[in-house]
Amino acid sequence: MLLPILATGIRLIMLIEYPYLRRYRVKPARDWDKHSAKLWDIANLMEPVGMVLGFTSIGRIQTGTYVIGSLGLLFLIAGITIRWTAVYTLGKYFTGTVLIKTDHRLIRTGLYKHVRHPAYAGALLAHLGIGLSFSNWFTLGFSSIPYFVAALYRMRVEEDALADAFGPEYLDYAKTAKRLIPRLY
Repeated sequence: MLLPILATGIRLIMLIEYPYLRRYRVKPARDWDKHSAKLWDIANLMEPVGMVLGFTSIGRIQTGTYVIGSLGLLFLIAGITIRWTAVYTLGKYFTGTVLIKTDHRLIRTGLYKHVRHPAYAGALLAHLGIGLSFSNWFTLGFSSIPYFVAALYRMRVEEDALADAFGPEYLDYAKTAKRLIPRLY
């Protein structure tokens, strides 16, 4: 039971991101988001359901629970580290909704040199880690699937906005940097 408790505590630390989002909040001149932030919020609401179920014996993975849970905790920490590194690199361009600021520029440094969406890659790895750390099928499903769906939709929305705003510069960048996993996808 120690690993799920640790994972829950670490997951709560991820909430530090919300004051950062408010720090650079601006009113967009155009609706670039297409409800992708709402889909992300729905994923955030679904995850605690899986975590509560994870503290029960319902859906418990029966074999290798310590190894699976430990791997999950490592994924959680690595995912948070990747996400926060990406957020820090974006600085004022990191927002809770998809938008293009008036002084926006395309970031191609740090993790963004290799991957177009490292913040989403980190978030997906972290949420997979939460699910694994509980060694529970329900926690794994509620922690991973909603974020995967939300991230896929949001990446498409974001890429459309960036292509519209930056044109050939973004299209050239998209040819050199993979979407989520360096050299693979």
